Amino acid sequence: MSLSHFFAPCPRGLEPVLSTELEELGAQDIIATQGGIGFAGPFELCYRVNLESRIASRVLWQVAQGPYRREQDLYQAAYALPWREWFSARHTIKVKVSAQHCPLTSLDFVTLRIKDAVCDKFTASVKIRPSVETRRPDIRIDAFLDEKEYTLYLDTSGEPLFMRGLRRARSEAPLRENLAAGILMLSGWTPDQTLLDPMCGGGTILMEAALMAHHVAPGLGRRFAFEKLHNFHQTHWRDICEASKARQTVPGQAMIFGSDREGAVLKAARINLEAAGLSEAVHLRQADVLDLTPPAETGILVTNPPYGVRLGQEERLADLYPRLGDALKQRFPGWRAYIFTADMRLPKLIGLAASRRTPLFNGALECRLFEFVLVRGSMRRARAPSTETGENDER
Repeated sequence: MSLSHFFAPCPRGLEPVLSTELEELGAQDIIATQGGIGFAGPFELCYRVNLESRIASRVLWQVAQGPYRREQDLYQAAYALPWREWFSARHTIKVKVSAQHCPLTSLDFVTLRIKDAVCDKFTASVKIRPSVETRRPDIRIDAFLDEKEYTLYLDTSGEPLFMRGLRRARSEAPLRENLAAGILMLSGWTPDQTLLDPMCGGGTILMEAALMAHHVAPGLGRRFAFEKLHNFHQTHWRDICEASKARQTVPGQAMIFGSDREGAVLKAARINLEAAGLSEAVHLRQADVLDLTPPAETGILVTNPPYGVRLGQEERLADLYPRLGDALKQRFPGWRAYIFTADMRLPKLIGLAASRRTPLFNGALECRLFEFVLVRGSMRRARAPSTETGENDER
């Protein structure tokens, strides 16, 4: 069986987690790059990765690769491809070009030339050209250019994979779902451990934890672009979905807890969980994190506290962080806390020694996932050894 080659982009910092996930899903020839993972397998592997991956943002099918020097080289490379074998002229298309160290002066012009090549190929063969749709195209064609080589892809996902199709109520500045899932994996949480998000907002971390705890594939509630390709195998796709559903467990007594001091955002979390059929899997209550009693003697605390969005001024956060540190130290000995934030002042202001600092990106926003191992007594004087992935100095 011939192998197809794919690339799965992901939030920066989650490449090792995605690599492990893809290996578990059956991927071969895994190659990690900044911002994603290349891999190979039978074409139908993209069905399973789209359905099951909690970390990937998309799954791109590589259809061509080669050297280039000018825009005309890219036109000719795109024109040479058998687009009619993959989709029809009635489908709308969008071309997206990204580049690193590309010597060409205008990526907009490159985008136009690749689009022209695809449309001209259809016109030459069937006298009809596909229409361009920039918002919600049927088929997305991705091109990546480095200094010397181009790679052309067909996107098999459609909407980004972090759009699970499960969220019904939105809260302010929610985490993307694949980033929330990655943070949970980096924390080492497993469903047999108590999990608490004491500043849960719209419940993204809780939702991802509930999906993981009950083996619910994140893509079961949505459609994918590969369903519009000519080589789509309906029976094989149905078998993959049925096998995934058979692995699910009934939502019940998972030890997942969430709270927030804002009743409106807690309502959004409850609506989202109910819409996903997971309301029984998560215990919600309205409470201020500073007054919260832990739901168990030991567990994993994972949260994305406000950093200037919900609480406003930085002075108010500077007041919150020391009090949060005191609450964690006094009430949560025996727990591990993972705090994800873009506020680099947090370790200093919270007054606790971070045992690990993992750089991550929330879109273009540089963030950290700080790990605090909470023990009885003072954590303020003897600093634990700090390890950080990907850089030498903490800013």
